[in-house]
Amino acid sequence: MFFSILLLAHVQAVIIPILLGIRSINKFKHISKNKFIPIGFISLGLASFSEMLDHTKTSWIYIDHSSIFNWLFYSFLSLGLTCLSISVIKNKFIQSTNFCISLCSIISYFLFAKTISILLQVIISIFLIINWQRVFKDWFFILYPIFGIFLTTFFGTRLSISGNQFWHVLIGPSGTISVLTFYLVLKRSDKNFT
Repeated sequence: MFFSILLLAHVQAVIIPILLGIRSINKFKHISKNKFIPIGFISLGLASFSEMLDHTKTSWIYIDHSSIFNWLFYSFLSLGLTCLSISVIKNKFIQSTNFCISLCSIISYFLFAKTISILLQVIISIFLIINWQRVFKDWFFILYPIFGIFLTTFFGTRLSISGNQFWHVLIGPSGTISVLTFYLVLKRSDKNFT
């Protein structure tokens, strides 16, 4: 029973972002770089899929380790957040800076350590929060840092410390709420810009 719930928590974290990415194609024309929005959502779904593949090597028990699938997870996560961030940026220098940080995050995983990669992803998330809040000024966006950063980090930390797989079940849905937040903010902004 527990494995079914765990599997469902992971599958929904793959399907929902990919579906939102598909729904975003040729939408949100009021966003300056709207072509990056579907890539962002789909990348977040591919990140979750990579994590699922990684779990098949660990019998679906969370283990803090480095692997090719774990690298793909962090790489797609970095790419997804970066694409969503730069979708609202008009300044070419800031766009390039975001891409460079994302690239450094992807490369640093194997060159230095996963910790460096995660630190760079924190910077990517800060850029994303600043850029989206500046453009959308939507109070609803507060759900992203709550669910996508604080709660997923809290659940992941509890999982790492305790080894209790219950925390593992909560990470995927928490991340999905943050992804849905992005989409809902975009939908709400569409009404405000028309």
